[in-house]
Amino acid sequence: MGFLEGSCLNTEEPPNSSTSDALSTATFRAKDQYFEHHYERKMKAFLSKMFWQFGLTCFVPNESDETSKGSTKKNADLEHNKAWLLAESGGCGGAELTNADPQSVHSSFRFSLCSQVELESMNMNSSATVLMVNLDNGLNETRAKELKWRRIQSLERSISPVANSLVRFSYSEILAATNNFSKGRVLGRGALSFVFRGKVGFLRTAVAIKRLDKEDKEASKAFCRELMIASSLYHSNIVPLVGFCIDPDEGLFLVYRYVSGGSLERHLHDKKKGKGGVKGSSGLPWSVRYKVALGIAQAIAYLHNGTERCVVHRDIKPSNILLSSKKVPKLCDFGLATWTSAPSVPFLCKTVKGTFGYLAPEYFQHGKISDKTDVYAFGVVLLELISGRKPIEARKPLGEENLVLWQGHSY
Repeated sequence: MGFLEGSCLNTEEPPNSSTSDALSTATFRAKDQYFEHHYERKMKAFLSKMFWQFGLTCFVPNESDETSKGSTKKNADLEHNKAWLLAESGGCGGAELTNADPQSVHSSFRFSLCSQVELESMNMNSSATVLMVNLDNGLNETRAKELKWRRIQSLERSISPVANSLVRFSYSEILAATNNFSKGRVLGRGALSFVFRGKVGFLRTAVAIKRLDKEDKEASKAFCRELMIASSLYHSNIVPLVGFCIDPDEGLFLVYRYVSGGSLERHLHDKKKGKGGVKGSSGLPWSVRYKVALGIAQAIAYLHNGTERCVVHRDIKPSNILLSSKKVPKLCDFGLATWTSAPSVPFLCKTVKGTFGYLAPEYFQHGKISDKTDVYAFGVVLLELISGRKPIEARKPLGEENLVLWQGHSY
């Protein structure tokens, strides 16, 4: 990018000697290099300023434009969303560069903005320089951040009635408690969550931290529902909710009290010692099994009739029943729990969720949920306590694979 001949250099010969001519020529060359370097830097600064200060405002549509274009097809929107910057020498139909003022960069170059479709329809000369600026990702990221903050604000408003009764943990505290979510701290996992063992507070209280999948679009609703239900439950056979953590970037966390005795599933079905020294079925005497059955029955009765609104757990199974060091059973994991208008009044659910083998027929086949959904699942757990078998065992002989059907045929 140079200057036009005769603009800055004086071609008239001065009336001096040859030594003076050589000195003058060197001086003019130095000036020419200086001006070239100076205006090159000026041009770069101008381009940078235009990109960052004016670029986005040229592409962000106003509300009226968005409304008027709401019926256009997605493919056309994607094509027009790609912004193009044309730096034209002389422009399209404008004055040529040779007629421009060499002292002004603005008059030497013409900038215009258009879409890819408009660019292809233009007839440009070979001197045009095309720079592509794709603002699609930037706008999407901005909108995504806005939506994320709106969800967080909506979530905060939803849990505000009970938030003050719980401990609010920071993400740094969650990170420290789980040793940066170490694999050795994993207690279990669900379809869209992980549970980690950790210690929090000055007294290093043992807790179980449930981390919801931050990529799940329904995580906020599931978090709010579980927090609202679990925070309202106070029973000796239900694991209490201690607190929560909401981080816009890292996701949602629920903090429960840690139960050290392991799950009923490990006691029933693990023949070898597991984590924490939990033995197999031989280490669970009948007196403890009776104690477990009685305690979980009391917890279910409390959920259905002992709260202001009937709560249906929807996922009662041995892995969601924990035993304390004194073998006191405690029901946990209210991720699928829901409220019903009244006990024994079913309502329809669009999506059937739960664990195969514990689903009531009316729920599995027709999506009907009521307190009987939990009663059926508890009946399967009772059969497991008595028989030591799992609800579904494919290796069993024909007709004995399903525990419920097999017990029904036996009697």
